[in-house]
Amino acid sequence: MPANLWDGGRTAAAADVDSLRRMDALDLLGWAGSALLIFSLLQARVLRFRVLNLSACVVLVVFNFLIEVWPMFAMNIVLCGINLFFIRRLLRERHDPTAYEVLEVGRSDAYLRHMLRQHGNDIATFFPEFDKVPDEPGAAAYLVLHGDETVGVVLIRDAGDGVAQVELDYVTPRFRDFSPGEFVYRRSGLFLDRGFRRVVTPPAMVAPYYASLGFTPVSTPEGEAYALDFAAA
Repeated sequence: MPANLWDGGRTAAAADVDSLRRMDALDLLGWAGSALLIFSLLQARVLRFRVLNLSACVVLVVFNFLIEVWPMFAMNIVLCGINLFFIRRLLRERHDPTAYEVLEVGRSDAYLRHMLRQHGNDIATFFPEFDKVPDEPGAAAYLVLHGDETVGVVLIRDAGDGVAQVELDYVTPRFRDFSPGEFVYRRSGLFLDRGFRRVVTPPAMVAPYYASLGFTPVSTPEGEAYALDFAAA
């Protein structure tokens, strides 16, 4: 075989290998973007969903640009803009005291009981020691609202000496990326209005978030918990 034909064959083979490698890399990018998109749709938390969905759309923007599929490129550009709009709004509301409202309800309120039943398994995961709504004098029940959506339940009892013992501080999965607890403990006046000077959190709570709100660790007869003194807040 002439040398020039041999060299030409090797060059063509090398080009084919490079092309296959490039296609493999592009396929991997496309699959990664699609997988991340599907994973984002499985998220219950609204902010996490938006962030993951935005990430997937960015990957697919790059993928469709490289393979020159312009309708899909344009669609993912638009989806990136939509996700950015909602992420910005969600972050703006994250520490907005007007975004949440606390509504006191009766301890035997039918809707309160419905919330506790509806989220019973999730409550048991994070509050394994919780078993019932406190019924002693001085106990109270509150629903935390975001617009017309119930985002949490707070149940407290009067432990005496100006101390409010929180029996349940539950937030629904959709709102766990936000700060309804910040509003309840720092801004709503829920405890001060009832004459409490200190609030103590449930000692058996799994993955407590109270340190980020300025609570300090304390030891109680039931176990480790967190406390917030309002006079020092």
